[in-house]
Amino acid sequence: MVKGTPRIVWTKMAQSHLKQVFEHIGADSPQNALKVVTDITDTVEKAAEYPDAYAPDKLKLENDGTFRAFEKHHYRVSYRYAKGVLRVLRIRHTKMKPKYH
Repeated sequence: MVKGTPRIVWTKMAQSHLKQVFEHIGADSPQNALKVVTDITDTVEKAAEYPDAYAPDKLKLENDGTFRAFEKHHYRVSYRYAKGVLRVLRIRHTKMKPKYH
């Protein structure tokens, strides 16, 4: 990790969601599952370098600007950047009913 880059913390929920993504895609194609999971984790690492690069999370109620989200391979990844920590909160498929939080 580069000095000054925020620390990345995956919540238990986000870890569980990432595992479910891998298992769901991996049932048909382990190679594609690995690619999708790798791309998601790489994008999270890039978000840690530039936490404000992605738009504020429009599904976060009363968002103070610290909650952000991005989409990768039809998965929406929500995270919060505050006090030098990027906390990955959840991963949901974009076809799922939006879940406000």
